[in-house]
Amino acid sequence: MDPAGVFATSFTQDQALVRTRRQAVTLVLFVLAMFSLPFVADARAVAVMTSMLITAVVVIGLQINTGLAGQINMGQAAFMGVGAYATALLATKGGLPFWLALPAGGVCAALFGLVFGLAAVRIKGFYLALTTIAAQILFHFMVLNMPAAWLGGSNGITVEAARLFGLVLDTDTGVYYLCLVVACIMIAGAYGVARSRHGRIFAAVRDDDVASGMMGINVVRTKALAFLLGAFYAGIGGGLWAYYVRFVSIDQFTLIHSIWFIAMIIVGGMGSVTGALIGVFVIRLAQESFTSVGPSLVESFSFLSGDVVFAAMNIFLGGIIAGFLIFEPRGLMHRWNILKRSYRMWPYPY
Repeated sequence: MDPAGVFATSFTQDQALVRTRRQAVTLVLFVLAMFSLPFVADARAVAVMTSMLITAVVVIGLQINTGLAGQINMGQAAFMGVGAYATALLATKGGLPFWLALPAGGVCAALFGLVFGLAAVRIKGFYLALTTIAAQILFHFMVLNMPAAWLGGSNGITVEAARLFGLVLDTDTGVYYLCLVVACIMIAGAYGVARSRHGRIFAAVRDDDVASGMMGINVVRTKALAFLLGAFYAGIGGGLWAYYVRFVSIDQFTLIHSIWFIAMIIVGGMGSVTGALIGVFVIRLAQESFTSVGPSLVESFSFLSGDVVFAAMNIFLGGIIAGFLIFEPRGLMHRWNILKRSYRMWPYPY
């Protein structure tokens, strides 16, 4: 529901993301705050935000795949790993510049995801989840069993710093701005997909694929396209991760990472791009809080150890996910929308 006095007179206005001047000003101020972060925050905060931006790109791809199109994907970390390895190989052995290696890595991940997207044509639900877990297992099997000269095996691949227009992005600030610009482009693209004809088709197939097929929607192409887009976003995120860490290893893309990606869209809200961003912020903030408080707890209580704190973090975050599934299954974005409607309808919130 829009504020009082704001109404659309055309379909384009109705689909617009920014509908009021206040929203436009808020968006501009937020973007300016993001670009000014390295000047007002310490190196730790910049590093955490860089990690959040990379994670946001991956989770938005999962949101398109699972939240919009309803295709359960438990292998998003594998698609991210394919993008990271492809970007690293193209940059180190292929000699491609950053601005070519990154999208090429995304395309490689998209093609890998398309293989499992075709499997979604015949199966759904629990069986589709098992198929995407097979993608995770297959990715690990290929990296560890192929010749070490190809993918580095268990030793991983070292990546040189990204170079753009003669600038070497080898500092925390440079990588942060790189991830911020790419994330803005990918987020804008996700909003465009969600509000376009393809987004409405994704939602129709998610709600009822049989009825969608009877209405003339190509269900096979829609499901394959959802996996293609989701894996492409994961591949771009993996490429950014490769340039951020400058080292790619198999243990950076495990099944537990895929589970956390799913947790982020559950907490933020399924089917909402903004919800995916909120979920990334909440989960990553909780993880960083445990990481920061953990050493102090170990020093204060002798019976604690690093393993205990790590287990407690996973138990706490798992409890958060269970709580959301029970009490707020539609996520924080749904609750925020209710609050906005109540505020705008005051004093008649019922």
